[in-house]
Amino acid sequence: MILTQKQTCQLGIHLSIHQQHSKIDQILIHQQIELLEVLTGFETNNKYEIKNSFGQRVYFAVEDTDCCTRNCCGPSRPFTLRIIDNMGQEVMTLERPLRCSSCCYPCCLQEIEIQAPPGVPVGYVIQTWHPCLPRFTIQNEKREDVLKISGPCVVCSCCGDVDFEIKSLDEQNVVGKISKHWTGILREAFTDADNFGIQFPLDLDVKMKAVMIGACFLIDFMFFESSGNQEQRSGVW
Repeated sequence: MILTQKQTCQLGIHLSIHQQHSKIDQILIHQQIELLEVLTGFETNNKYEIKNSFGQRVYFAVEDTDCCTRNCCGPSRPFTLRIIDNMGQEVMTLERPLRCSSCCYPCCLQEIEIQAPPGVPVGYVIQTWHPCLPRFTIQNEKREDVLKISGPCVVCSCCGDVDFEIKSLDEQNVVGKISKHWTGILREAFTDADNFGIQFPLDLDVKMKAVMIGACFLIDFMFFESSGNQEQRSGVW
């Protein structure tokens, strides 16, 4: 069978993702501070560095959203997030559709689709309705439930980290966590540039590791992103 140029490119990206993710059990995500946003409050496209446990950058993520959507919809905005490797090649794409920002509407809650390589879905993160707790379900490419994520009742990073536990489907075992790291009083007060850490088993399927990155970005936008006069949320309401 002769592969087309597009298929060969996708195969190369898939192998690159597999090589990167199979060696790691922790990912660090650092959002870059945008000076224009700090000075004017004008929402710009978010940019992030994705690093391994040694602090080495493995990916760079950039939001691809138009100005009107960013500043009118704020943290609830739909977005496309493009994840690029150190060679400048797009290896993952995250797609968040427009959904309700309140758990008052359980039929239309938040979700995000993870594509790796771009155009090939490998999993989904779906918000699960709960009256008090931030809860999510991790699904594979067939939309079959794989893992659960549960956060604290009050999502507030006041002088400490905020942990979202990654659990087995029966929620009896904690297999990892997504942590929003405290970055200091000045950075927390005057910017919405956040730092996150993701921990998961080394032998976790590489596709699910990619989905965990998507879950982290969805949590960031839902609970730790502020825009103009829209403050960060402290819970599911």
